[in-house]
Amino acid sequence: MDIQERELDLESPLITESKNRRNEILVEVKKLLVLAGPLMSVNFLLYCLQVISIMFVGHLGELALSGASMATSFASVTGLSLLMGMGSALDTLCGQSYGAMQYHMLGIHMQRAMLVLLLASVPLACIWANAGYILVLLGQDPEIAAEAGSYARYMIPSIFAYALLQCHIRFLQAQNNVLPMMFSAGITTLLHLFSCWILVFKSGLGNKGAALANAISYWINFLLLALYVRISPSCKSTWSGFSKEAFQDTWKYLRLAIPSAAMFCLEIWSFEMMVLLAGLLPNPKLETSVLSISLNTCAMVYMIPLGLSGATSIRVSNELGAGRPQAARLAACTAVFLVATEGVVAAIVLILVRKLWGYCYSTEEEVVGYVAEMLVFLAGSHFLDGIQSVLSGTARGCGWQKIGAVVNLGAYYLFGIPAGVVLAFVYHFGGKGLWLGITLALFAQALLLLIVTLRTNWEKQAKKAANRVTSELANNNNNNNDPV
Repeated sequence: MDIQERELDLESPLITESKNRRNEILVEVKKLLVLAGPLMSVNFLLYCLQVISIMFVGHLGELALSGASMATSFASVTGLSLLMGMGSALDTLCGQSYGAMQYHMLGIHMQRAMLVLLLASVPLACIWANAGYILVLLGQDPEIAAEAGSYARYMIPSIFAYALLQCHIRFLQAQNNVLPMMFSAGITTLLHLFSCWILVFKSGLGNKGAALANAISYWINFLLLALYVRISPSCKSTWSGFSKEAFQDTWKYLRLAIPSAAMFCLEIWSFEMMVLLAGLLPNPKLETSVLSISLNTCAMVYMIPLGLSGATSIRVSNELGAGRPQAARLAACTAVFLVATEGVVAAIVLILVRKLWGYCYSTEEEVVGYVAEMLVFLAGSHFLDGIQSVLSGTARGCGWQKIGAVVNLGAYYLFGIPAGVVLAFVYHFGGKGLWLGITLALFAQALLLLIVTLRTNWEKQAKKAANRVTSELANNNNNNNDPV
């Protein structure tokens, strides 16, 4: 009897530790999902703004649709992706400051980001104003390029709203305050339907009305969030009014914003490049159409891991800022497990619906059959895309944007895209070869980021976060930051 009691005493700590570990994981899963759910909705609703505009323009004719589609792609590559990337520097700065309970610094960081992004928007607006000429120089059809240039000029007001909107989104999500963003995005999307209908069909503006509707919707979304930040009690400690401190040490923000933009844009641009390369293949109409459908499908499904990516950056940055390195590590590991599970489920669904999905876009059997083949490749790429997305979220939470930019440069432009070109043009795999190249790039990106994450000294990362917050706080105390 004494021996059995001793055995139970020995086993008890192990059982207790196992239960505690399981409870910690379940709590972390809950925290991630509570954040990821609304973020998925926000990402999807913001994505829908462009889709809805294109759908309305599609009823105006082929030329209007081609011009609007080209302008939307041009705007994404030359402006929106850059601003989103620069704004993601706030994931590190605001997230770690919030974890360290230096709440007033979140407002300073956001104001600094607003200043930088608005200044960056000025040259981007000039590029959009000359979009038609640029597209002609790039070899696009002059008639379509002219239509796209006109559409892009009417979208110029949206770039400034988008810059401010990104800053407010990052500011709020760093505080785990994601529900207001979901509601504002939902209201904006509903109003966007009405504004598109009025401006496209009733005002006589045609496709230009859709571009204006985009601008109006982005401004509405920004104003709703700005109003919430300024009147909500939940933001009382993080927003205390405009400060002159925001105009100082902007270079510190740029040092993180530039690699953040590079990290984000290098990935986005590679997907757009695949569509351009598809136009050089035999039967370019079929290849371009199918690859565009594949990219559209990929973008929609990607909203799920993108929400988890945002949740991961929040959790990791908050825990590092709070000086809890093991909790940050647990958040990163749990997020990888969740997104891997989602990737398997999504891949199975994509494979099951592959023979039917093409009918959502076309009634031509050739297109539908080709889409069915591509969805098999897309299923594999989505799984890898989810893994890299969450690991990229971990990188943003830790402040590894420079490492992420180098990884993306190597994975996409030194490995994936060249491999896709060889498969498509040398071995004649066509569009499937191009997509396989992207899949190889995603594999390389996920593998390299995984190696970096596994080799991470989390205690060291927590010290770096503490030093970053302390440095910002010291600079803030040394300057006059009286509210304006």
